[in-house]
Amino acid sequence: MNSTRSIVAAARTAAKPSKSISRSWTRHSSHKAAPPLSQAPRSQNASRSFQTQGSRKNTSAGLAEASNPAMAFPCLDALESKSATLEARSLSSGPEPSYTSGVTLNYQCHEPLLLDWGGVLPEFNIAYETWGTLNADKSNVILLHTGLSASSHAHSTETNPKPGWWEKFIGPGGCLDTDKYFVICTNVIGGCYGSTGPSSVDPADGHRYATRFPILTMEDMVRAQFRLLDGLGIERLYASVGASMGGMQSLAAGVLFPERVGRIASISGCARSHPYSIAMRHTQRQVLMMDPKWNRGFYYDSVPPHAGMKLAREIATVTYRSGPEWEQRFGRRRADPSKQPALCPDFLIETYLDHAGEKFCLEYDANSLLYVSKAMDLFDLGAVSQSASAARRAAHAQRFASGQAKDSDAAACSLSLPDSPYEEQPESNAPSDLNKPVSQSSGPPEDLVLGLKVLRDHPALVMGVESDILFPAWQQREIAETLRRAGNKNVTHVELGEDVSLFGHDSFLLDLEHIGGNLKQFLG
Repeated sequence: MNSTRSIVAAARTAAKPSKSISRSWTRHSSHKAAPPLSQAPRSQNASRSFQTQGSRKNTSAGLAEASNPAMAFPCLDALESKSATLEARSLSSGPEPSYTSGVTLNYQCHEPLLLDWGGVLPEFNIAYETWGTLNADKSNVILLHTGLSASSHAHSTETNPKPGWWEKFIGPGGCLDTDKYFVICTNVIGGCYGSTGPSSVDPADGHRYATRFPILTMEDMVRAQFRLLDGLGIERLYASVGASMGGMQSLAAGVLFPERVGRIASISGCARSHPYSIAMRHTQRQVLMMDPKWNRGFYYDSVPPHAGMKLAREIATVTYRSGPEWEQRFGRRRADPSKQPALCPDFLIETYLDHAGEKFCLEYDANSLLYVSKAMDLFDLGAVSQSASAARRAAHAQRFASGQAKDSDAAACSLSLPDSPYEEQPESNAPSDLNKPVSQSSGPPEDLVLGLKVLRDHPALVMGVESDILFPAWQQREIAETLRRAGNKNVTHVELGEDVSLFGHDSFLLDLEHIGGNLKQFLG
């Protein structure tokens, strides 16, 4: 065993190239073939045979001559180097990056926020930014909801000139016309760009929340936003606008506060999270939580789980774009066809994903990713879900009013893994034979129609993109059809085909002409 370990260690050391592979997908990789060295045996028998041969035929290093050279792993070298750098930094300035998009406005709410699943925030901060001028009667306000990892910095400001994530969509004469509208964008609670989240300090004990932060829902985030509106003296929104996760929140705002929302624009969103989207976010959370440095969420005084964050972002990036786009953009091209194939990023698409993950891994708090993505999974505007949430909230409010909130275990996690292997658990109306083809539904479920009935008088724009695999276009068709069946006669549904946009889910960030143009026309 010691011999095997020494072989692996020697191979690992000698196989390191002089220069690490470039993590940018725009450059050629620079890894080099390693010199002939020993490699770890694949089985116990192979190990015995290998060691026997080694005793007869020693090299100057005391190891057997291998049949093939050891593989170089510059991607792992870079990972280890980053961990070492972060470890060294933690000894001086602290390991946790400063998650900030620049100067923001802040609203500090000192009234407790009771949450849908039994948790409470005794107080909270909302980071927000604004563009345009609020008119005299405060009737020109547009609340812009963000995607999962976005900050409030949707557009540049005087105090923060850095371009925002919707820079080209906001401004004088723009899609969100600041000559006409007063646009507000917030960082959601649970985030890490100024609003209260897991990396914030719990006022109860002066320590960071970490995974003591309570489970959130989209509706919790929207209620916090409306506390901000209350603080600004804004009674009613001209429009609630959002894309991706923001498209979910734009609908939730109308459902929760129908009398305070004039019109709704939901872009590449859904009215309830579906299994495929949940599965992809679950996978991201799993790879992040399996990073030993995550430490069950308590990593703020040590090295953050950058490896898990990088892998999670790579998975996410696969869902953000489309196969046809990547076929045109990358094809099967390798970064450097003159080099031997490698197990580290080699194809252009691999180097692109590697770059995306590397760029993101220290830009967003890992716990925020877990909490906000879970909130997306829990989203369901169906009547049954709304009724269950209302019942939980009523019981929670009663406990809180009686002073029992701290003694209650309502917000505690009681999840346990099943003892028996996984078995299918179909819904009551599902076919018993799960191998039979699935029949297509004739329309949206009645439960969802009842849940969105409160929006029957709200003008609504629903946009989807055919090449989107994270929020497929049928989910936006479901929203539009549900609203119509709920009695809404003022629903505009736009679906961009692949002949118009190949950018997949990210079209809402990139397609100024079609996404922006239709939004501007809807807002009037």
